[in-house]
Amino acid sequence: MHITPKTPEVRVPKLVGLMAMDAREEAEAHGVLLAAPDRPDFHLTVVDYVVRQYPLPGVEVPRGAVVTVWFDLGEGEGGGGAGVREPRIPNPPRGGMQRELDAAGDAFEVIH
Repeated sequence: MHITPKTPEVRVPKLVGLMAMDAREEAEAHGVLLAAPDRPDFHLTVVDYVVRQYPLPGVEVPRGAVVTVWFDLGEGEGGGGAGVREPRIPNPPRGGMQRELDAAGDAFEVIH
């Protein structure tokens, strides 16, 4: 545990990427409190990872200030992965000269 000197201002630690349990310990060691609006049971949360925080790391705040952390990404912040990796059906059209050729068939087809 890191004990900070009793100064009126402290720097916000980097909490993004830490598990909830580690984030609580890090915040306590730096003299700030944590709040998690997306986790009402935050004090019981252990293995969820912090994905966002406010204020940002390194900002000076009064000792005992509240740092808000989130464990789920908000709308439009990602979290959707890199998209679908399944084959698309039908396959996309082939490009280049293949596209401009006539369909394959018998050039001397008998017409009745």
